[in-house]
Amino acid sequence: MITTGSIAEIQSLIRKYKAEGKKIGFVPTMGALHDGHLSLVNKAREKSDIVVSSIYVNPTQFNNQEDLQHYPRKTEQDKSLLGNCGCDILFLPSDEIMYADKSIISFDFGPLDKVMEGEFRPGHFSGVALIVSKLFNIVQPDFAYFGQKDLQQLSIIKTLVKDLLFNIEIVSVPIKREPHGLAMSSRNERLSEEDRKEAKIFYEALNAAKNIISEKKSTEEAKSKVQELFKNHKAELEYFEIVSDKDLLPKSENYLAPDTVLCIAGFIGNVRLIDNMYIIS
Repeated sequence: MITTGSIAEIQSLIRKYKAEGKKIGFVPTMGALHDGHLSLVNKAREKSDIVVSSIYVNPTQFNNQEDLQHYPRKTEQDKSLLGNCGCDILFLPSDEIMYADKSIISFDFGPLDKVMEGEFRPGHFSGVALIVSKLFNIVQPDFAYFGQKDLQQLSIIKTLVKDLLFNIEIVSVPIKREPHGLAMSSRNERLSEEDRKEAKIFYEALNAAKNIISEKKSTEEAKSKVQELFKNHKAELEYFEIVSDKDLLPKSENYLAPDTVLCIAGFIGNVRLIDNMYIIS
């Protein structure tokens, strides 16, 4: 695996591979890799001749500076994992490379970035769109792979690609879960063993709501059940929404449809977790 932090070097490599007719698959990450990330790399291997990954903890997408400071960083371990699962090039830039000057560009995605994560993390998706745009311009991939766990981010990036005419196919990869159901996340590194067990409530709440809606088609009962599960629990519920994956707006009818997705977020201590589940999977 070739590792570089130089834009000129990675672009030279990409130009050479493209001149040979090779397809480029790209997996952008913020490091602290787990099996969910590696599933993206494995998926990229299926359609791509060359797999490129990046590790960069992007400061502009953090509205909570404490979260940025505590975000887990395991670069040497990550490099080993990527090399072992077939990544060809790792782009490992510094802040000085990615933000040589303070950026004045911001993005507004209308309703897409005002609900759920956008409501509770103002400015987050503008930062995501900014760094993804930079990485797409640097790597120029044919395919880019993102996990379904960050469903709202996935919708934002698809909109970004469509509106800015990036010639890139966005590929969604299903959520990878820990044995008790907790969605794999780099932030799980900050949970104690006890907290990891407690955090399974997010998965349990999604399943309970899915069962209620599937059997009774009652969204109000599903929402009440989720709130009840979090009462007197160590975990704190921030939101639970039943939305369409097309626009992320709350659904008012036709709940038993392929686009209906249950979205949840909350805290275990000071660690914020998100998850989602489709009604029809």
